[in-house]
Amino acid sequence: MPQRYHIQTTRTPGRFDRVGKFGGIDWREDCARCAECVKPRCTFDVYSDESGHNRDPLTPLRPLYACRDCLSCVQGCTKGLLSLSVNPEFLDMGDRYWTPDLIATSWNQADDGKVPVSGAGYRGPFCGSGFDSIWTDMSEIVRPTRDGIHGREYISTSVDVGPRPPRLYFCPDGTLREPAARLLEIPLPVVLDMPARFAPAAGIAAALAMAARQLGTVALLPAGDAERLPEEDLAWVAPILDGGDHRVRRGLLEKTGAMVELRDGPGVADLAEAVEAARPGAILSVRMALRPGTAGRIDELAGRGFRVFHLCADPHGCQRAPGGRPGRHLKDALREIHGRLVDGGLRDEVTLIASGGIALAEHMAKAILCGSDLVAADIALLVSLGCRVCPGADLVPGGSEGPCRPPDGLSCPVACAAGDPPYAARRMVNLMGAWHSQLLEVLGAMGIREVRRLRGETGRAIFMEDIEKEAFGDLARVPPGPSGGCVEWPGPGAEPEKGRA
Repeated sequence: MPQRYHIQTTRTPGRFDRVGKFGGIDWREDCARCAECVKPRCTFDVYSDESGHNRDPLTPLRPLYACRDCLSCVQGCTKGLLSLSVNPEFLDMGDRYWTPDLIATSWNQADDGKVPVSGAGYRGPFCGSGFDSIWTDMSEIVRPTRDGIHGREYISTSVDVGPRPPRLYFCPDGTLREPAARLLEIPLPVVLDMPARFAPAAGIAAALAMAARQLGTVALLPAGDAERLPEEDLAWVAPILDGGDHRVRRGLLEKTGAMVELRDGPGVADLAEAVEAARPGAILSVRMALRPGTAGRIDELAGRGFRVFHLCADPHGCQRAPGGRPGRHLKDALREIHGRLVDGGLRDEVTLIASGGIALAEHMAKAILCGSDLVAADIALLVSLGCRVCPGADLVPGGSEGPCRPPDGLSCPVACAAGDPPYAARRMVNLMGAWHSQLLEVLGAMGIREVRRLRGETGRAIFMEDIEKEAFGDLARVPPGPSGGCVEWPGPGAEPEKGRA
C-alpha cells in the first residue's frame, strides 16, 4: 500500500482586521458598574480585547468582530445594556456568488486547516443554483469502516495528468512496443492557479510555488512570473505560455516541472511543436476560456493530438457567453464535454482541469463528479490571504499584469499581495489541507476509495433540475400572475379560477 498522503498544516492567524458577522452594541452610559459584570465571564473571551469591562469610561468603542453569537452576555447583563446585531460591513463583502459566509469560512480554514464546523447546523436554503443544485449520495456514511480523515480506511486522492493510451502493445519478448505514457501523478486533485491581477505579482507567484512544493502539486504561473522565482521552486511550476508567442523560453522550460500550459489560440499547434522541441516529453495542457463552443474546440484539438485541457470559467463558475453575459454553469458544461468525450471513445485518454468558481471543497468534489479529472484553485487562494472579493473588483484569473482594482477607485482594504511569501504559502496550504480532509469525508461517505472513480459518476448524485423535470414535467405550464411571479391563491375554501393552479 502506498504511503498515506497527509498535508501538514500550521496555525497561521490572518494579518488583517477580520470582519465578523456579529457586532456588539453596548449602551455604556447607563452602566451600573456591577461587581459581577458579564463581560469577564464571556464564554469565548471576546471582551478581553475590547477592555470595556475594566470600567474605564474612556475606553474607545469598537465592534466585537470575534463574537460567536452565544447571547450569554445579552441574557446575563442585569441592566439589559448589551445587544448583538449583524455587522453591515460583513454583509457588504463579496457578491452573490462569493457570499460573506463563504469568505468567512475560507478565512477560518486558512487559519488552522481544519474542517469547518457549525454548531448551530445548516440554516440556508435546501437547494440553489450551480453546484448548490447537486446532492451527493451519502448512503455509506453509516458504515463504521468509512471513517474519512480518521484513518481507519485508506482513501486515495491521487490523480494522473497527461495523455493515457487506450491500450498497451507488447513485443514478443514482453517489452512495451511504444514508450511508456507521460503521466504526472498529483496526490491532490487540485493545482494552484494565479488568482488575480497584481502589480507586482512576484509575491503571490512565490507563495504559489512554495505552497505547490509543500502540497506536491503544480502551480500554474505566467512565464514572466516564473522566471523570477528561485530555482528550487521551479520544479513545482507549470509555466503558462501565450498561444501566439513563439519565443520559447528554453532556459525556463529546462528548470520547470513536467507540465507546460499553452493559452489557446490560432497558433497553439505551432507553439506546441516549438515547446516539444525545446522540452521533449513535456505534458502540454491547453488553457481555454469556457465558452458555448468549447466542446467542439476540444474535439478539434483532440484530433490534433492534444490530451490535456484546462477549462477556465468566469469567477462565478459560468461560461463566458458572447457580449460578456454569463452562460451555463460549469457543472452543465462539464457534463456536456465529458459526455462527448465518452461518446467519441476518448474520455480515458483525456485529462480535464476545471477552474473558475471553485470556492469550496464541495465544489471540487462536485466538479469531478460532473466530469473533470481535477480542479484549479484561483480566487479561493486569494480569499485565504484575506481578500474580501470586493463587488465589481477586477478579478481575472490568469495572472496578467496590473493590480486588482476595487470599485469606485478605493484601495484594497487588506493588501493581500503585500504579505511575505512564506506566510501566504502557509495560509494556502492550510486551506488545501481543509479541502483535502473534506474530500476524504465525502469519498468515505459515498463508499468510494479513490477519487479517480468519482470522475463522471453522476449516478451517485441527484441534480435538482432532473428531479424537478421528473416530478413536474407532465404538468401544464401555468401562466404567471399579475405580478409576473407566482399565481395568487384565492384562499381556503375558494374555487380557483380557470387557468389557475
